Amino acid sequence: MSFKLIISIVPHQKGEVITDSANQAGAQGGTILMGRGTAENGLLQLLGFGDTKKDITYNIVSEELVSNVISKIVEVTSVEKKHFGVLFSLELNDFVKAGTSKNEFKGEKKMESISSYQMINVIVNKGFAEDAMAAARKAGAGGGTIIGARGTAKEDDAKFFGMTIVPEKDLLMILVPSDKKESVVEAIKSLSCFEKAGSGIIFCNEANNFTLLGKN
Repeated sequence: MSFKLIISIVPHQKGEVITDSANQAGAQGGTILMGRGTAENGLLQLLGFGDTKKDITYNIVSEELVSNVISKIVEVTSVEKKHFGVLFSLELNDFVKAGTSKNEFKGEKKMESISSYQMINVIVNKGFAEDAMAAARKAGAGGGTIIGARGTAKEDDAKFFGMTIVPEKDLLMILVPSDKKESVVEAIKSLSCFEKAGSGIIFCNEANNFTLLGKN
């Protein structure tokens, strides 16, 4: 059985609307994170609908349930304001449930697919996500969502690897059309905060099932 991760980004305190809808369609549980949008001038941008608090929901569902879950979320959120939020899905290569001794799903190499959108994930030391977003915007990105995080390295690790540990991190999530991915990544890589080894990472995923939530 294969699985997908459905991610939604909606106004703060609305994450339960998404997870409850997903559960009604057969999903089992979900996770809600809190972040903030980075779009300018209140203009609708991908993953950034203004500098406001956001709920980011994660629901892992089997592939045969994906369409039903997305349809239910779209149905329930259709009564919300226009541009209420955004939804998309990511492929899961491996899926392991706690309490089991084996993978629930071990991903297999698939034929290369063409996705209209790419999810760019940037992890940097706290305070540099805004710089990364500004560079991304100049390269053609719309907006992004920033989530507070923390590193897990220990002081001894820092001495061993010769790195300065900065516990507080920012995770910046940017959704862009596929043809803009390379230019956005290159723009972020050129920042001074990426010059020092260990100061940040970037990784990308294909984003499928891109859907705007809310009234049409």
